[in-house]
Amino acid sequence: MARLADYFIVVGYDHEKPGSGAGLGKIIQRFPQKDWDDTPFPQGIELFCQPGGWQLSRERKQPTFFVVVLTDIDSDRHYCSCLTFYEAEINLQGTKKEETEGEVEVSGLIQPAEVFAPKSLVLVSRLDYPEIFRACLGLIYTVYVDSLNVSLESLIANLCACLVPAAGGSQKLFSLGAGDRQLIQTPLHDSLPVTGTSVALLFQQLGIQNVLSLFCAVLTENKVLFHSASFQRLSDACRALESLMFPLKYSYPYIPILPAQLLEVLSSPTPFIIGVHSVFKTDVHELLDVIIADLDGGTIKIPECIHLSSLPEPLLQQTQAALSLILHPDLEVADHAFPPPRTALSHSKMLDKEVRAVFLRLFAQLFQGYRSCLQLIRIHAEPVIHFHKTAFLGQRGLVENDFLTKVLNGMAFAGFVSERGPPYRSCDLFDEVVAFEVERIKVEENNPMKMIKHVRELAEQLFKNENPNPHMAFQKVPRPTEGSHLRVHILPFPKINETRVQELIQENLAKNQNAPPASRVEKKCVVPAGPPVVSIMDKVTTVFNSAQRLEVVRNCISFIFENKTLETEKTLPAALRALKGKAARQCLTDELGLHVQQNRAILDHQQFDYIIRMMNCTLQYPGTIGQAEAGQRLVPYLQNRVKMNWYWWPSGIRVLFTVKRLGK
Repeated sequence: MARLADYFIVVGYDHEKPGSGAGLGKIIQRFPQKDWDDTPFPQGIELFCQPGGWQLSRERKQPTFFVVVLTDIDSDRHYCSCLTFYEAEINLQGTKKEETEGEVEVSGLIQPAEVFAPKSLVLVSRLDYPEIFRACLGLIYTVYVDSLNVSLESLIANLCACLVPAAGGSQKLFSLGAGDRQLIQTPLHDSLPVTGTSVALLFQQLGIQNVLSLFCAVLTENKVLFHSASFQRLSDACRALESLMFPLKYSYPYIPILPAQLLEVLSSPTPFIIGVHSVFKTDVHELLDVIIADLDGGTIKIPECIHLSSLPEPLLQQTQAALSLILHPDLEVADHAFPPPRTALSHSKMLDKEVRAVFLRLFAQLFQGYRSCLQLIRIHAEPVIHFHKTAFLGQRGLVENDFLTKVLNGMAFAGFVSERGPPYRSCDLFDEVVAFEVERIKVEENNPMKMIKHVRELAEQLFKNENPNPHMAFQKVPRPTEGSHLRVHILPFPKINETRVQELIQENLAKNQNAPPASRVEKKCVVPAGPPVVSIMDKVTTVFNSAQRLEVVRNCISFIFENKTLETEKTLPAALRALKGKAARQCLTDELGLHVQQNRAILDHQQFDYIIRMMNCTLQYPGTIGQAEAGQRLVPYLQNRVKMNWYWWPSGIRVLFTVKRLGK
């Protein structure tokens, strides 16, 4: 059993420290007053209650709600739900009243407030139940604003003493004591992310291509920054992007809502997923190494200095096609003369799970046979699990693929090996798909109907994980009267009796100690090995890609010797990428040898620079055609062609000496 809420905090505007320009917040009250032994009180919570800064307002705004995620020193996350409302600024009103005392006495009327200060009710928990927290904080606000005959002390005590069962599909029906009836539904497996509709919303905001770019960015450890005018949309977007990584877990800074006072964190050298309010978008656009996503505008900006590795083919095309079929079901029949009745989208929660199912299939294909490359080393006190990356890449035919190489070298995959490497542990949906469904996925590649059927089967399991009990109990949570925040005269949020709250918390905890624990015993089993590692590339595609690369290298060399600078500049980047392959490097040496025989040797400085760049790239990948053989082929060309150039290009000197040494 775990506590539903670790702390309840009232945070208000600090009149004693107005600060420079913007105001500051301060903790007015917190419950319980002493820290729990297993959960220290989060420091700096007042910064996150008003991420845009503590500012007074000339009007009473609508109450707002959003969830902030804080990560402690042990990498444990704390979910801080903030409900903010505005109340009359008493200090400024008192000053105003003194200045106009004569007018007030004449009129005999109490003047309405003209300045309002924000006040936040904060609930801190290690559990991630945003809708439950919204209902609980909303109930406390309703009791206050509508002056209901319910003790706030009893509500807060019941909230802090409520215990929730562990994951496993169990239900918890509870009430805070204000005529409410609430139900907590725990997921079947706590290893599977709970997303609600956040993934579907992210695709609706940014589109398929942009989300895939962000997906590749976080997997290859790039910095990703969201900005939006809504704090809750920032939280949802960060949650969605992280959940798409399953079964990998994000291990770098994760700050869905970054306060204005901490914007310097964006200059951190480490990768991150961060969200900021749109009022700061002019500041963040100056960042040179950060991929920026505009949730409200539906665009992303990738700086020129970032080379974003993409998913390997054919997985990229298959993933795009599957997402298009799910998110745009009418696209396939849009050109039919007699189209069927309009195909309706799945409801948002099921659509969310269908999109996640596509990415689950993608990871199953990427990591197919990964268990055959695990090495269990038992010479240490505790067994150490090592993953043979080179063997895995070689057997998949992806030795030269930037994307998968970066993924396997990243911290997320290291955590994956550590967590999922043991042969005897509890299994989840990913283990089943990667072990038993990969062959089915491969067979269904060219059959959209079968593919959609499989996606929906997986989506049903993901949906059932979040909603294991189809017949939910009736829930009822009182809401504030419509327009109650606009009332002219509302008393400030009252001071809570701290002693009374502490007594009620102790009484409730004593009652709960007598209740039997509802913890779930984890079922462990031998992890299925699944099919062996096979190449991800089709033979036809491999031959075609190889031929294309050779043609690019030949064309580039021809353009260089014909002094066609414009065509060379266009083809050189592709040629340099092609030189990562063995066949392309062989082709380069053959072509240079051919030009030596033809004695077409007079090069200007720019042509020589292009040739040296290609040779540099070739010599960075030893062991394919043999360094000695490469040197023997390149040395004659250099001996005959670079004597007039050695004195002005130091890098060329370095390559020349290296090649001569290798050629001996």
